[in-house]
Amino acid sequence: MQLPQEFVQQMCALLGEAEAGALCSALTDTPPAVSVRRNPTKGDVSFAQSTPVPWCSDGCYLAERPSFTLDPRFHAGAYYVQEAASMFIEQAYRQIERDFTPTRLLDLCAAPGGKSTLWRSLLPDGALLVANEPIRQRAQILAENLTKWGHPDVVTTSAYPVEFAPLCGFFDVIAADVPCSGEGMFRKDEGARAEWSPAAVETCAARQRAILTDIWDCLREGGYLVYSTCTFNRAENEDNVRFVCQELGAEVVAVPIDEAWGIAPDTTAGGQAVYHFFPHRTQGEGLFLALLRKTGSAPAAREKKRTRSKETPVPDAAKLLAWLKTPTDFRLFRPTPETIAAVRTSLFDDVQRVAACVRTLTAGVLMGETKGRKFVPAHALALSTVLADTAFPRAELDRDTALRYLRREAVVLPPELPRGHVLVGFEGLPLGWVNNLGTRANNLYPAEWRIRNV
Repeated sequence: MQLPQEFVQQMCALLGEAEAGALCSALTDTPPAVSVRRNPTKGDVSFAQSTPVPWCSDGCYLAERPSFTLDPRFHAGAYYVQEAASMFIEQAYRQIERDFTPTRLLDLCAAPGGKSTLWRSLLPDGALLVANEPIRQRAQILAENLTKWGHPDVVTTSAYPVEFAPLCGFFDVIAADVPCSGEGMFRKDEGARAEWSPAAVETCAARQRAILTDIWDCLREGGYLVYSTCTFNRAENEDNVRFVCQELGAEVVAVPIDEAWGIAPDTTAGGQAVYHFFPHRTQGEGLFLALLRKTGSAPAAREKKRTRSKETPVPDAAKLLAWLKTPTDFRLFRPTPETIAAVRTSLFDDVQRVAACVRTLTAGVLMGETKGRKFVPAHALALSTVLADTAFPRAELDRDTALRYLRREAVVLPPELPRGHVLVGFEGLPLGWVNNLGTRANNLYPAEWRIRNV
């Protein structure tokens, strides 16, 4: 399918005919690169014939696209398949870090979770990441990917920006990878080409301004907005950066880059310190990014008064906390009457405050669920990086058995293993639970996550 003619004309006006021609040729005639990003908390996963992504310390390009579905390490959260240009947010974070170390970061439009998992890897332990996705089906995918990533200091929410209004001045950093017209997806998605129109661009630009306006009060004075799109036009990019600066109160902050990376500057006459990834210049898809520092103050918090319900005590709390590497760092609570979760004690009040404002899908580490007289450990606990190594017996699976487990088929365990919950893994990476009954083992891998039709 050809590129929309009006898009081609728009790019010629913005970039000039030669540059626009090179961009359009890249979008229609060259395949996208394959790139992944390692999870630094789950060991050093290696890939054959890989080369580094220069702007991301854990990113690498692969020579060809393997079957990620058939790699147990992928399901264990050892790496994330992510478009390389999106990994540039690491450089924005490094610039923020020169000013201060963030303690509360909101990833506002976070599904499916690529940037959220990277934000979580960049933030220090004890800093809170709130990963939000307003569309509930996509929010479930976000929660799944963050569960696999395994870090405890995460809250996953599903809310529209205006619902965060009570959290005035709460966040040090807000990352807004806003919904856009998707021009950067033209190489990978013909549907994006079919849906594109100049009217759609204007609609997206207006929606982006509304999103930024709705969330702006939640950013503290001196805090940073990381604004990004996967599109090329000025209406959704440079023009919206000017809107934030002039109407909301911010200044653009430069991000140091290497000229060899091929990142393009402001495509307008404005001379702003903004960053374009064009597929004919960089090994990645379309990305626009700007880093802005808030210059105005946030209004006083207007959190609604609420009566806190009495906390339901957690029986055997010490026993459950002993499942974690550092039990004294965490506090247990009940998200529902049947479930128990653990949150870092230093973040407990912040987590409760977020949960009081917006619909919360996950908070901290889900420890498990009461079923009848038994307490069943949660899959999230199996994948958590804070699960103590000696908390449960473990079984190492070979590749074929690991794939059977991930299909939710029966697996055979070594006979010497005790009865009860056993943590099964591949190459030292936990995959999930089985309930060892002695003569057989029940596969407890989440049914909705199982490998299908492969």
